[in-house]
Amino acid sequence: MSRKFVLAGAAFAVAASLAGTAFAGANDYAFEPVKAEVKSGNEATVAVRLVHKPSGKPVADAAIVQTRLDMTPDGMASMATAMAPLPNPEPGVYAFKAALTMAGSWLLTISAKVPGETDPVAGKVIFKVAR
Repeated sequence: MSRKFVLAGAAFAVAASLAGTAFAGANDYAFEPVKAEVKSGNEATVAVRLVHKPSGKPVADAAIVQTRLDMTPDGMASMATAMAPLPNPEPGVYAFKAALTMAGSWLLTISAKVPGETDPVAGKVIFKVAR
């Protein structure tokens, strides 16, 4: 009788560990700047890397669904600029063209849909813009 309980417990432990890895979740991903400092200009490029935190690997097949670039870190949230996507320079890197004519700290708020995840992955990345 006790052997059945041991086998049932082992089966439950295996199932629980598999369930934990099968459903990673949006919190297992992070956006990070490719270059934290960007030169100012009408066609400045900002680029972020989307990384799967547990493996450290870049996520190449995400679909960017929302972006906003503004000067919130410098207390000027209303100072926003338009962005246009650029071709991805390498797997897992997502690049954008923006008019960053004012020096200071800019906040990129970004969301992406990662295949296999039910919730979108959201992130905030600060870029320092220099003249």
